[in-house]
Amino acid sequence: MSATAWSQSAVVTTPQIRAELVAHAPNGVQAGQTLWVGLQLQHQSEWHTYWRNPGDSGLPTQLAWTLPAGIQAGAIAWPLPQKLRAGGLTNYGFDKTVLLAVPLTASREFKDIGSLDIRLHANWLVCRLECIPQEGDFQLHLPTQTSHAPLAAAFEAVLAQQPKPVLSAKTDAQFDVQGKAQFISLRIGGLPAALQSHRLAVFPQDPEVLESASEQHPLASQSWQGADWTAKLPLSNLRQSNPTRLSLLLVDSQGAQQQGFDINIPIPSAWPAVPDGLIADTSVTPLQPPAAEVGLWGFILALAGAFVGGLILNLMPCVLPILAIKVLSFAQHSRQHRAHRIAGLAYTGGVMLSFLLLGAGLLALRSAGEQLGWGFQLQSPWVVSALAVLFTLIALNLWGLFELGLVLPASWVTFQARHPVSDALLSGVLAVAVASPCTAPFMGASLGLAMTMPAPQALAIFASMGVGLALPYLLASWWPAVARRLPHPGPWMLMLRQLLAFPMLATVVWLLWVLGQQTSLDASTLLLAGLLGLSALVWSTRFRTRSGRLLQLLFAVSLAWASVSWVQLLHEVNSTASSNNTTSPTVGTPMWQDWSQDKVAQSLAQNQPVFVDFTAAWCVTCQINKKTTLGSQTVLNDFQAHQVRLLRADWTRRDPAITTALKALGRSGVPVYVLYAPGHTPLVLSELLSPGQIHEALATLP
Repeated sequence: MSATAWSQSAVVTTPQIRAELVAHAPNGVQAGQTLWVGLQLQHQSEWHTYWRNPGDSGLPTQLAWTLPAGIQAGAIAWPLPQKLRAGGLTNYGFDKTVLLAVPLTASREFKDIGSLDIRLHANWLVCRLECIPQEGDFQLHLPTQTSHAPLAAAFEAVLAQQPKPVLSAKTDAQFDVQGKAQFISLRIGGLPAALQSHRLAVFPQDPEVLESASEQHPLASQSWQGADWTAKLPLSNLRQSNPTRLSLLLVDSQGAQQQGFDINIPIPSAWPAVPDGLIADTSVTPLQPPAAEVGLWGFILALAGAFVGGLILNLMPCVLPILAIKVLSFAQHSRQHRAHRIAGLAYTGGVMLSFLLLGAGLLALRSAGEQLGWGFQLQSPWVVSALAVLFTLIALNLWGLFELGLVLPASWVTFQARHPVSDALLSGVLAVAVASPCTAPFMGASLGLAMTMPAPQALAIFASMGVGLALPYLLASWWPAVARRLPHPGPWMLMLRQLLAFPMLATVVWLLWVLGQQTSLDASTLLLAGLLGLSALVWSTRFRTRSGRLLQLLFAVSLAWASVSWVQLLHEVNSTASSNNTTSPTVGTPMWQDWSQDKVAQSLAQNQPVFVDFTAAWCVTCQINKKTTLGSQTVLNDFQAHQVRLLRADWTRRDPAITTALKALGRSGVPVYVLYAPGHTPLVLSELLSPGQIHEALATLP
C-alpha cells in the first residue's frame, strides 16, 4: 500500500522555508514502543533557524503537540548545530535541511483505533540579515498497524548525531580575571583518543553563560596537553544566573562524520560578579556618564542647556498667556518703575522657588526609590482637571463675567492690590506648574543628567532652568525702554483683556484632550459638562433677584451632579488602569505598536532595528512631531525600507516601566526618540525632530 493512500502530512511553505511534519514508525504503533515524528525544515539559501541555545540572538524552534490519550511526546533530539556569524555576533543554528526529531511513546492507556492522529503547532524564527517569526499547524494521520519509514535515513542520521555523554570524564574548572574580561579555564580528561589534536567547537547548552563567539575572543584558547583537552573560554557579560554545573556540547568536525560530546562540569567555587561598567541589557545602555565623570565642562554645558530650555518654555502655549497678562500690567501702570522691578523680582523668586522645590522633591523621591520623571504632575487626572477649572475661571474673569468681589470675601479681593509682590510671586509659581510638563529642546539631557548628580549640582541645574523661564519677564520689568514702547492705556486694553481669554480656553481644550487620553472620553465629557455648569453658575451670580438665585441653585445642583459623576467615573478608570497595569491606548498609524522593553529586546535578538517614540498627550512638542515628522509618509516609507519596528511609549499616565527606560537613557522627560540597532549603542535623536535627522540616523544602520 502506498504511503499516499494511508497518510496525510501537512506542509507549510513560506518564501524562506518549507516545513513538513514527518514520521518514522518502522514497526507501526505498539504499546511500550517508541516511534519518531519530526519537523523537517528546508531553508532557502542564506536563511537559517536556531538551536536550543540560539547564541547571541534568535529564538529556538518550539513544538507544541496535540496527541491522543496514552501517547507521550519527549524532548527534541537536536541535531548538532553550526556557528552562524553575522558581524560581531555568533548564533547557533541550522541552514539547508534539518530534521527536529521527537520520540513518541505509546503507553497501555493508548486505545488503538487503527490510526494515530498527530497534530503539531510549531513556531520558528527564520533569519538572514533580517529575521521573520513564522508558525504553522500540521496534522498527520498515521496507521497503527502499518510500517512507515520513508525518511529512515534522515531520522537515523539525526539519531547518529546525538551527543554522546562522556561518563568517565575528569574535569577541572577555575575562574580567571584579566582586566574587565572574565574567563573559565577548563581541563577535561577522558575524551576519546581519536579526538586528540583535533580542534573542538564549543557550544554552551545554556544561554548567556559563555560568550557565543568564544573562538573570536583574542584571549580565548584551547589545546591538547597529552590526553587532556584544555580551554580558556570568556564568560558572558549578560550572565543572569550562576549555575552549579557548566553544560557544554563539544563538536568534532574533522573526522569522517561529525561527532558531539556532552560534558557536565561541576563548578567548585562561586561565579565572579559581572564586571563593573557592563550591564545585562544592551537595549537600555545608559548614555549619560555617572556624576563622577561629568567634569567641570560637562556641568557647565548642563547648566547652559537648562537655561536655554527654560527660555524656550516661555514660548509654550500654557505659559505665554500668563506672561502676556503680567506684561500687560506694565501698560496699566507705566510710570511705576519701582513697582515693576519689585514685581519682576517677586515673579523670578516664585519661579526659582518652584523649580527648587520641584527639584528637591524629585531628588527626595529618587533617594526613596520612587520612579518619577519631569512633567509627572500632569500625569495625574486630578491635577489636569484642576488646571482646566483654573484656566476656565481665568477666562471668565478676563471676559468680565465675574469679579472676585462677587464670590470672595473683601479681604481676598484686595489681596492683589494690597500685596502685589505676593501676587507676582504666585504668578511665577503658576507659570512653573503649567510649563514644566512641556520639556523643551535642550532641556531633556540636562534634566536627565541632574537626576544622576549629587543634590547641590542637581539643584543648580533646576535653578538655571528657573532663571531661563523668569528672564524675559524680569528684563521687561527692569528695562525702561520696554515700558516706554508699550502703548498707552486706553480702550484697546479691554479688547486685549478679552482677547487673552481665548488662549486660556485653548489651554482648557488641550487639558480636556489630555484627560481623555489619560482616562476616557466619558470622563473628559463629564468634566466639560462640569465646566459648562461652572460657567453658568458664575454668569448667574451677576443677578441679585429672586429668579437669579433660582438660576444659581439650578446651576449649582447641575454642577454638583456632574462633579460627583466625574469623580466616580475617574475612580473606576483609575481602578481599572491599576489592575491592568496598562497605559492609555496609543493613537497613530497601524505601523506603530505599543512599547514594551520585551518587544525591544525581542526585535534586537532578531537583528531587527527598533525606533521608539517616548511621548505623552500633555507634551506639546510630542504632538507637533507626531503630526509632522513622524506622520510624514516619506518618513514612514523610510522606516519601512529599513525594516524598522516602530514602538510608541505613551507616558500620558504614569508608567514605571517607561520611567525606568527613560532613566536608563539619561532622560527624565519627553519627547525622547531612540533608534536601537543590534550590536550598537542606542542613538538618541534631538527633541526637535526632522525627516532629515531620521534619514541620517537610518543611514547608519548596517
